[in-house]
Amino acid sequence: MIKLLIIMLSFSFAFASSGGSVDAIPDLTFTWVGFAALVIFIAGYYFVATEEKYHIDKAKPALFIGTFMFILIAIYYMLNHLDMNLVHTQAQHLILEIAEIFFFLFVAMTYIETLIHMNVFEKLKYNLISKGYSYRKLFWLTGFLAFFLSPIADNLTTALILSTVLITIEREKISFLVPGAINIVVAANAGGAWSPFGDITTLMAWTAGKGQFMDFMFLFPASISGYLVTAYLLSRFVPETQPDFDVTKEKVPELMQGANRVIALGIITIASAVLSHQLLHLPAMWGMMFGLALLKMYQYRLKIKYDSHLNIFESMSKIENNTLLFFFGILAAVGALYFIGWLALAAVVYDPSVLGPTWSNIGVGFLSAIVDNVPVMSAVLKASPEMGLDQWMLVTLTAGVGGSLISFGSAAGVGVMGKLPGIYTFGSHMRYSWTIFIGYVASVSIWYLQYEVLGLYIKH
Repeated sequence: MIKLLIIMLSFSFAFASSGGSVDAIPDLTFTWVGFAALVIFIAGYYFVATEEKYHIDKAKPALFIGTFMFILIAIYYMLNHLDMNLVHTQAQHLILEIAEIFFFLFVAMTYIETLIHMNVFEKLKYNLISKGYSYRKLFWLTGFLAFFLSPIADNLTTALILSTVLITIEREKISFLVPGAINIVVAANAGGAWSPFGDITTLMAWTAGKGQFMDFMFLFPASISGYLVTAYLLSRFVPETQPDFDVTKEKVPELMQGANRVIALGIITIASAVLSHQLLHLPAMWGMMFGLALLKMYQYRLKIKYDSHLNIFESMSKIENNTLLFFFGILAAVGALYFIGWLALAAVVYDPSVLGPTWSNIGVGFLSAIVDNVPVMSAVLKASPEMGLDQWMLVTLTAGVGGSLISFGSAAGVGVMGKLPGIYTFGSHMRYSWTIFIGYVASVSIWYLQYEVLGLYIKH
């Protein structure tokens, strides 16, 4: 696995989005700091991937390698009397990138914890289980909800919401929880791939002008076909028994005062994030923070009018900080690899004499599984190889769907790992990864049939 990771790293993470010109940054790949950073990254990533084996929270190695690698770079610059302003500038740009994701997740998690406190998910769980559905039927219901909610809400928020529903339905039966969690991650990522704002990667491609709004809708057949193939295979492992739930003995959960309006505020918050990014050219997290301000103001109104005990800061205290720190560490480590120069090796693969765009874009899906799909998509967009609309739609599809191949290959996967610690892990995910791979092949095959054979898409 490590040998494969070393080879893949040589062609991965290309041009991770951070400011500055590549020509202005010294190439440090074949220096002691270049090799040291690569070894540190691989070693740290090994402990991230083997979290279940060593019982080390994934945030710890990620945070260590992300911070230590940049410290080593700064030391190298200082010892060799290089321009320290380059280190400062790159670190600043990296902090801005990380902050956008960090605060986006922070607000999304705050809303989810608030809705948990207000019994929204308990009510949803009761409505699902009280109907007498089996585990297998609940598996399909949560999957379809994730697939069709993701294009509206975004894949991360969808995965967080439905994994919360999953763990409230059942807390112990692994034969339901693990396939159910994988099903939600795959559905959320597949659903986000055919909507311009269903995933950060599709939003990036849309705002970069690689396709019009309707162009992404043509990815629906490939997205849903791949999901259905994986979901069918996974469902065979889910028991057909019913949850231990006696509706006559269970008290019907009551929603707290104002719960429906908090749900509405959550929808407004997601819309604000999209509109801020698309129309006002502000970071998406700006709209999310605006939504958090609305939630805080509504909390004040509830306290004055109903003497409500809702406390948003209490909701914030329950956020999975290890998920946020994991993102910080991984993105910082990727930024360090870019700064050193290891990531500038990937653009060559798009040359027809090497792999060409089709195979390269299929490979992007596998790279998205090794790392988060956001920096991988940023890499492709910054390299901006000469491709037609069909190929830009392929890379959008593979970056989104391919992130499901490994548990931490997408924001949705990382979010669910935080919601189901010790249950949905790297190891438990990999036991079923073959089902996701078959679905991935199905998605790419449908794309090829639709775009390359039948030509069923809008040609500009």
